[in-house]
Amino acid sequence: MSKEVIRTEGAPAPFQGAPYSQAIKANGFVFVSGQLALKPGEKELIPGGIAEQTEQVLTNLKAILEAAGSSLDQIVKTTVFMDDLGDFGAMNEVYARHVGDRPPARSTYEVAKLPSGALVEIEAIAVCD
Repeated sequence: MSKEVIRTEGAPAPFQGAPYSQAIKANGFVFVSGQLALKPGEKELIPGGIAEQTEQVLTNLKAILEAAGSSLDQIVKTTVFMDDLGDFGAMNEVYARHVGDRPPARSTYEVAKLPSGALVEIEAIAVCD
């Protein structure tokens, strides 16, 4: 098995000193680490609510997937972590616009704590070339 680290300037870098990659490409799949609503090079989450944060998270996922030779429509599984499942409808509206007419399998959880100010985090597994 070969394992390739994926890194793009089009998405936020891993937190300083954190031992993880934006994504790993292996055996025809790309495994993308959980993404928050950070713009590349920024240290603060974008302003706004769940819709704005979900939009930025999916923009980050898209950049990483494209760097790996994949795309949003090639996602086979996502995991969505939310601060409040009461925001599910608004998150789902944005999510649906990005994943196309053949949406991936998905699990969604309300979690006890995300990084300060984060309302949503999404990780993904996609097929790639």
